[in-house]
Amino acid sequence: MGKPYSMDLRERVVASVEREGLSRRQAAVRFEVGISTVIRWVSRLRETSSLAPGKMGGHRPKKISGEHRLWLLQRIKDDDFTLRGLVAELAKRGLKVDYRPVWEFVHAEKLSFKKKRGGWRTRSSRHRAAAGAVDKVPRSYRA
Repeated sequence: MGKPYSMDLRERVVASVEREGLSRRQAAVRFEVGISTVIRWVSRLRETSSLAPGKMGGHRPKKISGEHRLWLLQRIKDDDFTLRGLVAELAKRGLKVDYRPVWEFVHAEKLSFKKKRGGWRTRSSRHRAAAGAVDKVPRSYRA
């Protein structure tokens, strides 16, 4: 994001329009700024009697904070979870958030949301016993 133009430039441009009688287009060409910029500066001076630039950027506070943050930390420690499930649970508690803030919260807290590694299908085949031939399997287990 760019920086606002200097107050000196703003004052000279608006003075050329107001005092010298230049059109906004002529002032824009003379000072090498955009026509819409000159239009906004002149209208801003007339409305607010100030040429100071407005606030730029800023910080937006996180939605998941305070009571919801504590609840979410406890909820994650208690049981398995999915991010979409946490979004739904937070909605039930009165906090409407999207998937992204929940992901950012889990990521910022360095909490893992991967599946547990206890399942036999997660291991590679070399750690399992080799499957036997079909004729060695008892008939009661065959489909």
